[in-house]
Amino acid sequence: PQRTYIFTFLLSSRVFIHPHELLAKVGQICIKQKQQLEMGTEAEKAKLKSFAAKIIQLLKEWTETFPYDFQDEKSMKELKEIAHRITQCDEENGTVKKIISQMTQNLLMALSARSQYQEIREKFRQPVTDKGTILKTKPQSTQKDILSVCCDPLILAQQLTYIELERLSNIYPEDLMQIVSHMDSLDNHKCRGDVTKTYNLEAYDNWFNCLSMLVATEICRVVKKKQRTRMVEFFIDVARECFNIGNFNSMMAIISGMNLSPVARLKKTWSKVKTAKFDVLEHHMDPSSNFCNYRTALQGAAQRSQTANSNREKIVIPVFNLFIKDIYFLHKIHTNRLPNGQINFKKFWEISRQIHDFLTWKQVECPFEKDKKIQSYLLTAPIYSEEALFIASFESEGPENHMEKDSWKTLR
Repeated sequence: PQRTYIFTFLLSSRVFIHPHELLAKVGQICIKQKQQLEMGTEAEKAKLKSFAAKIIQLLKEWTETFPYDFQDEKSMKELKEIAHRITQCDEENGTVKKIISQMTQNLLMALSARSQYQEIREKFRQPVTDKGTILKTKPQSTQKDILSVCCDPLILAQQLTYIELERLSNIYPEDLMQIVSHMDSLDNHKCRGDVTKTYNLEAYDNWFNCLSMLVATEICRVVKKKQRTRMVEFFIDVARECFNIGNFNSMMAIISGMNLSPVARLKKTWSKVKTAKFDVLEHHMDPSSNFCNYRTALQGAAQRSQTANSNREKIVIPVFNLFIKDIYFLHKIHTNRLPNGQINFKKFWEISRQIHDFLTWKQVECPFEKDKKIQSYLLTAPIYSEEALFIASFESEGPENHMEKDSWKTLR
């Protein structure tokens, strides 16, 4: 079958059967086919080589696209047994042996890279909650802020894109398929939900939240209104540059940070901001009609990516939680099986098409140089908790109405 079919089949099979069980079935077919062809005429014996080539093709695509399926011993054992049988079909010139040995080597490298990433799992940043560090008892002119690290919106947008692509590279198709098999594998009442497998999705989602909170923290902790206005305008420019690059996830995180109540309530600050640019960004991310404007922009970026000559034009980073929701709704709306009991392949074909697009985008090599100083700030600068943000916000612009006055009292 074509590669797209094999991809769809291997991706969706895990909802119904464990990968090592599927591999065992392939092993059984190998034994049967080999016995039949060996007992047949010379012409049938000659078919052994073409049969071996097809099995190798399947195993190569399987180990390259879903290396994580082979991390348990059962799958590895099954793979070795199939490889051993196939090697016997072509012993005289040894090409099969070479291909299999290369394939196994690549698989082991992929598995080791993945386990290393899991070992250095990022330590989630804990928001600053100590009120003493937030209440502005002394001027904070000495305190470092984002502008002292990077004052060029384009460069900051490029560094955000670098971080995004690095995080995306750790998300695999089987992680995304967890959304379908993790929720409710009702067909056979076996829930294959495995917390470690959704870790990569959670870590990426956590990055989005940290970026939103960082934007809000940077704005709320600035004491002087003029500088605060400058900070707001700076982030609007960064979000705009992210949009131009095709990095919709960072753009959405920045807008979310600016729409958080502690930032949105700073009316005196916003009155000084040139909001025309912000209105354009809000328009792109307008949630009405299921984010219709964003989807149009995403489609445009995807088309540009297909015909692009440079990596710079190939970048497409979708809003990740919307992408996840789309897969989840596709899963929820359509049943896994048709009324006649057969598997609803059309549903899985559509899910796999979306995941395949995502894989194409995540494989783009980042065209920007890494700036350690900027990235270190983005990933480790202290961020405030929601309560701390409100305290900083009220310190900057006092409470306006009874409701705000009450919250301010409670907070203090």
